[in-house]
Amino acid sequence: MEHSTTSHTVHHDSGTKEIWRTFWILLILTVVELAIGYYMYAAALPAGFFKNLLKGVIIILMLAKSFYIVAYFMHLKGEIRNLIMTICVPLLLFVWFIIAFLLDGNSYRNLKNNYDPYHMEQSVKPAEPKEGSKETDAVTPANR
Repeated sequence: MEHSTTSHTVHHDSGTKEIWRTFWILLILTVVELAIGYYMYAAALPAGFFKNLLKGVIIILMLAKSFYIVAYFMHLKGEIRNLIMTICVPLLLFVWFIIAFLLDGNSYRNLKNNYDPYHMEQSVKPAEPKEGSKETDAVTPANR
């Protein structure tokens, strides 16, 4: 039996280029996010449209980064649509749950802090017994 003397070479150039391209895209997106964040922190922007716009830009950049991570590093770029939907729909539901729980917790906090001061004052005051009832003859700490 003779063995073939031909060698098989594998070209990894296209995969390496794609990985480096993804690396540079993720790096640029991260640097831009950090620059916007440091600008917002250093400038001490007041609450308003411009600050909310910058927060929206950061969210869009984070979504773009998550797309690249999922597409390239989780290898979903070349997958069929059904598999992608099997992963993405539960992920969107999970994000929706997080947002719903945060909004519900914020609502509870706001409602808890808006109490009726008169009702609060009455609830901590000790109850006084009515005259002519058996409770007036009860032993209290003051007359022991």
